[in-house]
Amino acid sequence: MPRYAFPDLNTLPDDIRTRIIEVQDKAGFIPNVFLAFARRPAEWRAFFAYHDALMLKEEGGLTKGDREMIVTATSAANQCLYCVVAHGALLRIYEKKPFVADQVAVNHRKADITPRQRAMLDFAMKVCQRSHEIDDTDFEALHAHGFDDEDAWDIAAITAFFGLSNRMASFAGMAPNPEFYLMGRVPREKQAGKAG
Repeated sequence: MPRYAFPDLNTLPDDIRTRIIEVQDKAGFIPNVFLAFARRPAEWRAFFAYHDALMLKEEGGLTKGDREMIVTATSAANQCLYCVVAHGALLRIYEKKPFVADQVAVNHRKADITPRQRAMLDFAMKVCQRSHEIDDTDFEALHAHGFDDEDAWDIAAITAFFGLSNRMASFAGMAPNPEFYLMGRVPREKQAGKAG
């Protein structure tokens, strides 16, 4: 059980309720994070505005899979079960690899990923765990794999934003929705059969 009760969807401001229903229609369920933050509408709006600016942007050198890979790896370092499970599900879907999220969460250096992605995660993990040690050599390592300084900013911003998310999810006792565990592992039709 979460430490803070989720608000009733029908009592939420229209803009928040509308967005949550859109997510539910697309995913088939409401991810718990949407309800957990909705207890404070101003914070919900700020959180999801920054989330969307980082994770849904079209420009830059990071793919959707890259972004979810950063979240999965750094959330594991922060021991956030919710984000590892939820974003690991999205990572499996975007990369079309049913094992990649588990590999990245445990040890990205041994995961079945490209050298480019490994360099990206090396940088993200350093931002996550030792950001005060970032120096020019870290940027040079990214440049060697085709990332530019704006991509480095994106990697760092995603890592930092989800550091906040990880801590809020963990302290609040936010559990991953059961649906996330099968996403990207089992075809969607079979998931519906297992849920029913």
